[in-house]
This record gives sequence, structure tokens and C-alpha cells, in this order.
Amino acid sequence: MSAAKNKPEQYDILIVGGGMVGASLAVALKPLGYSVALVDAYSFGAQQQPSYDDRSIALSYGSSLIYQGMGVWENLRSGVTAIKQIHVSDKGHLGATRLSAAQEKLPALGYLVESRVLGHYLYQALENSSIELISPATVTSITTLPDALEVTLEKADKTEQIRCQLLVAADGTRSRVRELMGGTVDIEPYQQTAIVANVTPQKPHENQAFERFTANGPIALLPLTENRCSLVWTHRPEDVDNTLQLSDDAFLQALQQAFGYRLGRFVKTGKRSAFPLALNKAKSLTATRTVLIGNAAQTLHPVAGQGLNLGLRDIAQLVELLATREYTPGSGDMLKTYENCRQPDRNTVIKYTDSLVKLFSNDSHWLGHARAGGLMLVDRVPVLRNVLTRQSMGFRHRKTRLGRGLPVVKP
Repeated sequence: MSAAKNKPEQYDILIVGGGMVGASLAVALKPLGYSVALVDAYSFGAQQQPSYDDRSIALSYGSSLIYQGMGVWENLRSGVTAIKQIHVSDKGHLGATRLSAAQEKLPALGYLVESRVLGHYLYQALENSSIELISPATVTSITTLPDALEVTLEKADKTEQIRCQLLVAADGTRSRVRELMGGTVDIEPYQQTAIVANVTPQKPHENQAFERFTANGPIALLPLTENRCSLVWTHRPEDVDNTLQLSDDAFLQALQQAFGYRLGRFVKTGKRSAFPLALNKAKSLTATRTVLIGNAAQTLHPVAGQGLNLGLRDIAQLVELLATREYTPGSGDMLKTYENCRQPDRNTVIKYTDSLVKLFSNDSHWLGHARAGGLMLVDRVPVLRNVLTRQSMGFRHRKTRLGRGLPVVKP
């Protein structure tokens, strides 16, 4: 897709970052009539775009409603795999928690989608729309004017200045926009690295996901098409290179030893990649005429698969405020309201994921017994199980129209 010629000098909203979060926001803004531009460092749809590689993403049921409200879900649902059950266990200890969509009287607890599939449908939704697509381009500077921001873009061998009322940073963990706007971030390394791959088990996964906690960190297996599973296997940093260099057979054998035989033997593995893990938390979600969303605002440990789902709720809240027309895009009142609305959900999810990592990545003998007792308690007490299930499904914060699966419209 090429950007239209004779671009206007000023937009109501400029989104920097064309990955899953930035593109989703652009799609969500389509019905509202604002002038919107989406900037990315990669050509739209290019295989080099890191957000759209072969990794898989867990969408909570609540996120499927958000995409339904955007009008994307009908097409996207053909490319997802439903998660109907989740089995949570702690290696070396008795006790497990089982979450079930049937218990919640819903078709799924969530869905797994490959990143490139999601990217395809998001850009399909942007085709022939009024959203201006500017790529490849990078932000080099931002100047605050009395009534706007002026953003300088570098495109090939030339620079270009464009103005906006509201700037949205959706440019990831190392956000250039956040840096240029003076934002600071707290970083807490977990001393863990995730090895990611697709693997095929001997037994049918039957749409069941597994979260297996070990002393080195969690192992997640999530159901994909063709009886494949998306694997996220947490390692200590010093062990990563050895695991990556194993032959396929040796890798599958090591995974078997760590995970067990609930899915029988593992018979095939795809390409392996590794990603260091840390909690990144921006101290503020806003700056002058600027909002941070997705990984630019917070990057989480992949345990419980909350990252993109939290980013989609960022989008739902931002679009809700813009849809009311009660706020001028980028105004101080709008930014303050956005931050106040998002902080409770954000703080809850950050605390939830961080606590899971620290609680279950501890090889204390007595703490292990306490964890086992806790898993059995949650499994047997419906109220506790329901709280955990609704947190996993993204149902504890459903105040927006998109969060309820409803379209946003002009007032």
C-alpha cells in the first residue's frame, strides 16, 4: 500500500508504530471521522516488520470482543484457534488448576493467532480507508508548538515535518516517541529468557492450553492449527545458548523432561527464537499532547499472555474518549482522563503477572507446598476459579463500548 499524494500538513491524530497495537488503533479510529496518519519504520505488510513474524499471540475472550467491535473479528476468526481449557500446574508438586470455557458458558477462554495472520487482517481493514499510511519512516524529532506537535520524519534520503493534535506512541518497548517526549521507564530484568517455537505433540491438544511452572520459570503450550502448539519456554540466561544449539531431537527430549507427557511425546519442532524478559513500566502514560499505549507504556512477562490484551484495552479506552467529542484530541483534560481510566487495570495486570513470575520461579521447598495447596484450592472453589478465569479473559474491565463488543460511532 502506498500513501496518498498531497498529504495534509496536519492530522488530528498521528500514530507512530504500525505493529499490532498501532494498526489496531488505526482500525478502531476509522469510523470516527478524524484525520489520522499511521507511521512505521517498515513498509506496511513487509515480512521484516517484527510484530508480524511467526510468533503466536494469545487473545483473551475480551480482546475478541474488542476486535468484534472494530469489525475485524468476522474475518480474523477464520485464522484463530480457540482455547477452551487451561491447565495450570507446578512441576514437582501435586495440585493443579483447570479453567474451562464450558464452566463460563462461553465458546472459548481466548484464542491463539499467529502474528502474521493478525497483521494480514489488520492491514486488510486499512486498505482503501481514510487512514494515511506513511512508511518506511522514522521519527527524528518532536517540537511542541502552542496548539500542536510538529513531528519530523526521516523518509529515505529526505525529511518531512507534519503536525498533529494528538500523538500516540505505539512504537514498542524502546519507544523513540517516549524518549523524545522526555518519558522515563522503570526496568526490572527477570533474569529469564523465553525460547519460542512451534511444536507438535503426539496426542491431540483438543484446544487445551498449558501453563507449567518450573524453577527456571514457566512453560506455556498454547493450541494452534494442525495440532501444533505454540511454545514459550522460560530459561535462565546462561542456559539459553545450549538449548538453542541442541538438535531437534535433543530439544524435544529436553522439553519432554521439563513439561511431562500430558500431550504424549513431542514429535516435531519448528524454528527457535529467544527473547530476554523484563518488566518495563513507563512512569507516566501521557506527555504533552501524547499518549503511550501497548509496549510503549508497559512490557510484561509473557506469563498468562496479558501483554497485547492490555494494549487492546488501552485502545478501547482511548477510542471511547475520542468518540464522545467531549475532549479536544491531545488536550490536558483528555490526557488526564485517559491516565485515570487506565491506571487501575494497568496496575492490576502488572501486579498479577509480576507476582506470578516471582511466586512460581522460586524453588523454596515450603513455598512449593504452599503453591500446590493454592492451585488445588482455586481448582475446587468456584468463586476463586471464577476470579482467575475472568482475569485471564480480560473481563474485569469491560466499561468501554469496544470492550463489550459494540462498535464506536460518531455522537
